[in-house]
Amino acid sequence: MWRPTADLAVLAAIISSLRNKALPRDWVLFGEVGLTGEIRPVQAGEERIRDASKHGFSHAIVPAANAPRKPLKGMKVTAVKHLSEVISALREAAI
Repeated sequence: MWRPTADLAVLAAIISSLRNKALPRDWVLFGEVGLTGEIRPVQAGEERIRDASKHGFSHAIVPAANAPRKPLKGMKVTAVKHLSEVISALREAAI
């Protein structure tokens, strides 16, 4: 069964593969991607970010609606609304 939560991570993996650059191991991505490229929120998004931080991830790319209300220590969160913003974030990270 497909999990829409993984849409964003799968697309980022495809982009990194096409560019022959690996995603950093300490990054986490989640979100549902619509047919027009919009990034939709997922259930328990803030909890997912907190858990990722506890497990050593240092950067999260997440739907804007799932962005934490308060900053998390040691975790950079990039909140996105459209796939083009994800591509820009990956480009800035040289991916």
